[in-house]
Order: sequence, then structure tokens, then C-alpha cells
Amino acid sequence: MKKGVPLDTGGISSRDRESYPVLRFSEVPEVVVELVTTAADVPPLGVGEASGGPTVAVIGNAVAHALGAHLRGSPLTRERVMVALLKA
Repeated sequence: MKKGVPLDTGGISSRDRESYPVLRFSEVPEVVVELVTTAADVPPLGVGEASGGPTVAVIGNAVAHALGAHLRGSPLTRERVMVALLKA
């Protein structure tokens, strides 16, 4: 939820790795891994790449449903939530 480029009046405000907002280990949600077996003649394919888009859409829809206001951009920051609520 932090993946966004911070801007100020001069443009991009995070110009180095120290000031770029990244998720800390303490903020990472628990991840449950489940292995799925397939037929031996079926080649393995990537599965994580396909889940990114729908996952973001589901989170956005859940936020919209809970707040009664749609957020049209990411990251879903407190400031963007407040603006969406004021417009709703």
C-alpha cells in the first residue's frame, strides 16, 4: 500500500533509498503458501503474476464498499481516503 512516488512542490521528494517508503518486515501480512500438484505432463507456469491485478481490484472494491466512496488511484493513503470521503 506504500508503493507510490511521494511528490512535493519541486517534484519527486524521495530521491534515495533511505527516504523511499517501503514496507517494513513488521508490516508484512502473514503469507500462507499452498502447493498445488498438477499432472506430470503439464509444464509449470507462473501463478503469482496473474494474481496481482485482481488482488488490487478486490482490495479497492472492499475499501469502496466499506467507505461508500471509490478511490481511483493507489497507493490507498489516508489522505486519498479522506479526499474520497469528502467527495462522497
